[in-house]
Amino acid sequence: MPVFQYIALDGQGVEIKDEIEALSEKEAISKIRNMGYFPTKVRTRGAAKKPAARAAARPSKRRGAGGKVRVKYIAQFARQLSTLQDAGLPILRSLRILEEQQKAGTFKRVIGYVGDDIEGGSTLSEALGHFPRTFDRLLVSMVAAGETGGVLDLILSRVADFMEKAQRLKARVKSAMVYPMVVLTAAFVILLLLMKYVIPQFKLVLEEMVEGELNAVTNTVLGVSNWIAYQYGWVVLLAVPFGLIFLTRVIKKCRPGRMVMDTIKLKLPVIGQITGKVAVTRWTRTLGTLIGAGVPILDAINVTRETAGNEVFANMLANVHNSIRQGDTFAGPLRQSKTVDLIVSNMVAVGEETGDLDKMLLKVSDNYDEQVDVLVASLMSMLEPIMIIVLGLVVMVIVLAVFLPMIQVITSLSTS
Repeated sequence: MPVFQYIALDGQGVEIKDEIEALSEKEAISKIRNMGYFPTKVRTRGAAKKPAARAAARPSKRRGAGGKVRVKYIAQFARQLSTLQDAGLPILRSLRILEEQQKAGTFKRVIGYVGDDIEGGSTLSEALGHFPRTFDRLLVSMVAAGETGGVLDLILSRVADFMEKAQRLKARVKSAMVYPMVVLTAAFVILLLLMKYVIPQFKLVLEEMVEGELNAVTNTVLGVSNWIAYQYGWVVLLAVPFGLIFLTRVIKKCRPGRMVMDTIKLKLPVIGQITGKVAVTRWTRTLGTLIGAGVPILDAINVTRETAGNEVFANMLANVHNSIRQGDTFAGPLRQSKTVDLIVSNMVAVGEETGDLDKMLLKVSDNYDEQVDVLVASLMSMLEPIMIIVLGLVVMVIVLAVFLPMIQVITSLSTS
């Protein structure tokens, strides 16, 4: 009779490994359940090399399996995995449960492959590290620290908290930009339609009304309208935004280009302040979370530098990393960089002195998070009147261009 090797959980969630005789795998599973166990893995004796064979065959199957997954799904995955680990379930069983819960797609396949890696003998951090497009270095580093310290459930919970806070901050900034972008886009389209279809209809009428030369405002508006309507100016105007987006992406592909763009963004009024404070919030929260999870400070700075999202701050963190490696403190090179406010370097110095660097970094992050909210609200209050004034001026110029010739004719008739 065939012998089946199995891994099962008892009523208290303790993992049991044993063998059982049965005519088929189905019968083996039934016998295991009758013993009061919950089978998580059943295979015939001699099939122990299957995971290795499957791992050898995996590269071709995996090609293109990993991909970008929305952060909220990664955070949800970390939160659920933390809960299952806290309940005492084995990591492989936890992953299989989460895989079953996922909808068909990239993330479901990736979780399945992660489970296969663990079944083949890899640790969770090693398995996650095989999919860098899905799981970033921050998550992999924290999971590795959690495995080393035996607090994986706690670390996964911290990862979920971190991702959720980062997403909330990003969503607040994005939502603040939606209103002005919608208004400006609508105004641009309306003005384009006016210049292409309405203003040209007035040209012949205005030239017939005024025997002499038209005024400068009317001539300028008619010239712009003629360029848009008959010289494909509308194509140029529509292509400019797409061209700028494409150019921006090309520039961002090289590090010097990213450095220049990020420096310019930090110099802009109000927007530069928001960009800088968002960057500080991001890197302090990332670094504080990593250090709190037990990741060595030099490794934590390397991970933070790669996920900073701003080349200016990434360069600053690289200099801090080199200084610490040479025996310097964290606060010293941070203060010398002049990239962050003095309060940040002072709180970091206090954190180093008291041994609570991670807590101080998280306090800085929370403080700057609140400042971002205030700045976004002030930006919105500034943008509304500015947009009204600009749009009002544009409308006034168009109205003047149409009515000035009429006023000119009326004036000439009254004087004659």
